[in-house]
Amino acid sequence: MKKKSGFTLLEMLITLAVISVIVAFAVPSMTEFSKNDRLTTNVNTLVGHLAYARSEAVKRSVQVSLCVSNNSGTATPGCTGGNWQDGWIVYIDADGDNSYSANEEVLRVQQAFTGNNTLVPAGGIGNQVTYDYRGFVTATGSFLLCDERPGPHGKTVTITTTGRVRAEGDSTC
Repeated sequence: MKKKSGFTLLEMLITLAVISVIVAFAVPSMTEFSKNDRLTTNVNTLVGHLAYARSEAVKRSVQVSLCVSNNSGTATPGCTGGNWQDGWIVYIDADGDNSYSANEEVLRVQQAFTGNNTLVPAGGIGNQVTYDYRGFVTATGSFLLCDERPGPHGKTVTITTTGRVRAEGDSTC
């Protein structure tokens, strides 16, 4: 007589119950993790572009700016306004007039954020951040990055007069 192997119905039900409990705890944590990761990625992108603009301003001894651009994904991006989460460009302000002209060199382009993240400027920052040849900014302030969650889930990026950029977490949205 052959010996039969396999699982009993009771063993399968217990296994299914254990898996269900594990999934019930893991799914909300993964959602939270995913939202936090998206915020961190977007903050790091902004901080990286600000540091790059400052570095290029000092290296090239010219004025370099970041400006809001809601057409940053096109072949000819420009400072078209909108919101910071719609995207921005980093360009050399060769004529020093604090506005983008078609003949000025675009160094980097950032397209719109994915998800429901918002990036709101505060202080002296409006639609543009400009670094002079020493790496100093013309207007100081901060950015508040939030998603759809209320409470202390946001992140703040602060720019000092000397152009130093600092990112902080747990800001209230």
